[in-house]
Amino acid sequence: MASFGLKVIRLALSGVAAVSPDAAGRAAFRIFATTPGRRPRTAKEKELFARSEGWMRQAQRVTLAFDGRMAVAHRFAARPCAAFAGRVLVVHGWGSRAAYLSALTEELVAAGHEVVALDLPGHGAARGRTLTLPMAVRAIDAAWQRFGGFDYFCGHSFGGAALACAASGLVPAVPAHRPRRLVTIGSPSEMTWLFKDLGRYLKLGPRAQNALESHVESIAGAPLSAFDAASAAGGLDTPMLVLHAEDDKEVPAHHARRYAAAGPNVTLEWANGFGHRRIVSAAPVIDRIVGFFAEDRQRIAA
Repeated sequence: MASFGLKVIRLALSGVAAVSPDAAGRAAFRIFATTPGRRPRTAKEKELFARSEGWMRQAQRVTLAFDGRMAVAHRFAARPCAAFAGRVLVVHGWGSRAAYLSALTEELVAAGHEVVALDLPGHGAARGRTLTLPMAVRAIDAAWQRFGGFDYFCGHSFGGAALACAASGLVPAVPAHRPRRLVTIGSPSEMTWLFKDLGRYLKLGPRAQNALESHVESIAGAPLSAFDAASAAGGLDTPMLVLHAEDDKEVPAHHARRYAAAGPNVTLEWANGFGHRRIVSAAPVIDRIVGFFAEDRQRIAA
């Protein structure tokens, strides 16, 4: 059953749409782009963030300014005693933060990587309460410029989709940044689905839905259909590993299958039983990511 708050929002949007579908579409977009509060929502999240505090304090914190916005990069230096394994950019999902991926970043550093974990605008240590896909891609661009590029990309959920879009150059006026290898974890494959799903969730009528999509396209500077990370993935020379759980209740498994169908450079592996959130800290998933990047170094050395 829908919460009382959601019912109120739906009723309000319905009333606005009766007068102005355009206004309802813009209001729906503001709801979508407003980031959630930063406080942990569950006891498990509180425990996870408490465990990650010591690790996150070891990072160099770097502010990335772009287009009047800001992101925060947490840079973990490669261990001097280990052979350098390459620089990795790690990006969290919607409503999350870099600290949520601490288990992953710790293992990557242990394997010899320098790791940069982003807090996207409106998340973690980054100011603001708004985030869109173009903003995320511009944050990735800012990180690329600041740190001199990355050998590998790894992103969870929204962050994985943003990295895939960044690698393919799907956001107008932002250059493509292609790593040697790319990993997505439980990530959506295209944006049209996202806004259709938003419209269903908010129970928008056809005219308000059209207004929502038109508003998104005016902000993005391109049709929604252009932001199809799966279709673009097949045109990359970059080997791509797609990790997804068939029991993911937030991003349906058909997104992973769309990536897998894009081209021979894409490998799909199921991480069933870990859902959408536990997948990022699951030991078999982290081991596979570390191994996937190590395969690249072995290929170069051969």
